[in-house]
Amino acid sequence: MRETLLTRILRILLYVIVIAVFVGPFWGIVVTAFSGHILKPGQLLLLPEKPTLENFRIALIDMKVWRYLMNSMVVVVIGTALQVVVSSLAAYALARKRFRGAALVSLLILSSMMLPEEIISIPLYLVVQKQLPVINASIYNTYAAMILPVVGWAFSIFMLTEFMRAVPKELEEAARIDGANEWQIFAHVVLPLVRPALGTVMIFGFIMIWDQYLLPLIVVNDKSLFTMPVMLGMLRVDETITPNILVAATLLAMAPPIIVYLLLQKQFNRGIIAGAVKG
Repeated sequence: MRETLLTRILRILLYVIVIAVFVGPFWGIVVTAFSGHILKPGQLLLLPEKPTLENFRIALIDMKVWRYLMNSMVVVVIGTALQVVVSSLAAYALARKRFRGAALVSLLILSSMMLPEEIISIPLYLVVQKQLPVINASIYNTYAAMILPVVGWAFSIFMLTEFMRAVPKELEEAARIDGANEWQIFAHVVLPLVRPALGTVMIFGFIMIWDQYLLPLIVVNDKSLFTMPVMLGMLRVDETITPNILVAATLLAMAPPIIVYLLLQKQFNRGIIAGAVKG
């Protein structure tokens, strides 16, 4: 059926509305961050007024936002790497091995996804404060306190488990006949076949760890170890900080997740499409 002029106009109008709804707030952040004029409450600009980079300089140098960006990068890079490794190993065991209690373990992992982090905040604080039995020391006020709790993420384990279950067993059996051991099968047979899922897990894990606010807030009280979300919360209540500087700092905090998504976009799209087809 041929599209009428009215239908085409309505479709284009709908596209414009959707773009305005999703792109409009982000463009407002960009305009405010690059504007040298302090906007009044409710004031909207289509383009920056007196464009300048001074807001970013003040945020990075004077407010020392670079330090909190580095803290976030340390936590998110190490945390994401460990999360992918741990989730891959756990998913491999649940998907490819049969052992007593496997169904119970899967149920416990899924049930942990239903618990808000506010519920476990107090037990987590008490555990971090105490001396851990293995290292015989407390990890409170350290990077480890912000990294270790996010290593085992149920979503990553669940997603990788479903993808690994779809890997044909014939490939695993053929590798065993060729003399491959368990680690070789895991690294050279299973992991390459679930690479799109790994890219998706890395993006979601990076964003989840980067956006953590409550966890760093309860396990760290040393300001030099604060991450970007915690620091942005402190800047928000600082009356000496202008909205332009706060928005510039917010834009700096948004940059790393956007860059990571752009770098892994192809893997992310493949993982989403493969999951949809598989489902």
